[in-house]
Amino acid sequence: MEPMSSQETVDSQPHSAVSLSPNVPPALRGVESYHVFISYSSSDYQWTHSIISQLESCGLSVCYHERDFTPGRTVLENMSQCIQESQKVLLVLSPEFVRSRWCLLEANMSLFRDCLERKPIIPVLLQPGVSVPLHLCHLTYLEANDPDLMSKLLKVLCTPNQQLQSSTVMPFQPPSIYNGKALQPLIAANDEDLNKWDCGQFSDMEVPDQLRLIIEDQEKYREALRIINSVSQNKVWLRPVWLRAVIYIISVIVFLCLIAIVVWMTIVIFRDFYINPGPPTLFFVSSFSLISVPLGLIIQLGLWMKDDEKYIVREMQKAVGQANTILGEEKLLMGCRSNSKIYLVYVSLDGCKDEFAETFSEQVGAEDMFHRAMTFFSSGYSCCLAKRHFPFPQPSSSGHLEGGVCFCQYVSQQLSRGEWT
Repeated sequence: MEPMSSQETVDSQPHSAVSLSPNVPPALRGVESYHVFISYSSSDYQWTHSIISQLESCGLSVCYHERDFTPGRTVLENMSQCIQESQKVLLVLSPEFVRSRWCLLEANMSLFRDCLERKPIIPVLLQPGVSVPLHLCHLTYLEANDPDLMSKLLKVLCTPNQQLQSSTVMPFQPPSIYNGKALQPLIAANDEDLNKWDCGQFSDMEVPDQLRLIIEDQEKYREALRIINSVSQNKVWLRPVWLRAVIYIISVIVFLCLIAIVVWMTIVIFRDFYINPGPPTLFFVSSFSLISVPLGLIIQLGLWMKDDEKYIVREMQKAVGQANTILGEEKLLMGCRSNSKIYLVYVSLDGCKDEFAETFSEQVGAEDMFHRAMTFFSSGYSCCLAKRHFPFPQPSSSGHLEGGVCFCQYVSQQLSRGEWT
């Protein structure tokens, strides 16, 4: 559905069965602390704060990140809470917002879907020609250059949620917890030219949009990716295709030479056997030994080619586990099941870490045990969370992740299966 302009909004309102209320701010009820949460790009600071001042002068309680985010919490936690505590959400759409800020919201839609669904959303087009995101195209937007922008905005913000048109906004629904949700995965920069025996290279030049508001210390992200990228330098041998082709050709030549030697020696043995019959055991042992040499070479080459990809994935999983010991502090975990794709999940491990501390309280190595568990199991756990599937039945007891399997439950299941390797 094509988005309607602000003029179309005015024209369509007389046909609506719902009449907008006078410009009196609606009462805040329940968990509501604000009338509106405003999300905008920092490059649009001046225009947005002019609107904020006008709205607050009309008695509306406005929430925005510079002032109202709680220090010490992640940006995602702050955004989720502010959306929950606000009656409506105002998005200031500009090229910069659509390029970066909306990309972040869209990439993390699984985190915010429950917060934004049925929550009144008012898009404001800051300048003509801005590409309206697909998820907002069904909403009626306002235009910043409209002389009546403030009066129209006040009418919408001062109208109770249940009285607003469904074509313009979405009614409120209580949000669910976002802990354990999957984010947009990372794809290797060399994905198109990646061989199965090679390791994917992941760009660490800058933090991707879907992680920019999650990771406060960006150097941790770069350090984690350097650990993963080091697999390519330290664990991948014979990477060039031409080198492997040369090795295979030489192996085939050696194999044919061995076959020729075996055939020649077999003829000699048979000839000597008929001329001077000897113990049958010596004949069979000699023949079996000669045949085993090329047979073993064939088996070795087959296993080498078959195990290439599995070996690289195993090494990447180890590296991802080491990287998670760093990223876990940012409530982010990575998972790896191929050499070209890394799954990302947003999950808090605070409760699981405390569980480890209590379980191993009598031992000095509680911190070391948790570190080892992260190294060995965090990659598999992240993949299971991202795919919403675990290789065992849902535990009967509740863990530290509401509605899901927490990390210490996953570790317990893996240990019971003897997977601590």
